[in-house]
Amino acid sequence: MKPAAFYDLSSGTIRFWVLVDEQFVGASVRRESLHYRYSPHNTNDDPLQTFQAHTEELEGIVRRRIASGSREPVMLRDHDLMAG
Repeated sequence: MKPAAFYDLSSGTIRFWVLVDEQFVGASVRRESLHYRYSPHNTNDDPLQTFQAHTEELEGIVRRRIASGSREPVMLRDHDLMAG
């Protein structure tokens, strides 16, 4: 069963898992990265809601990073989201 994504207040990231080759790979993305990519004009966006609205795209980015040689945990960066 896939673990649920959650917002980690201490790191300011959404932590989530992506199924890759029948294994769950841990990943994270900063709140600010989500905000600037998906809600730049919103002043009170909820990072978990923003993540959930774009989960499919974000998981695809993680899969591409793994395919290109990244190792777990995958930390999505601003440039990953802009290229996604």
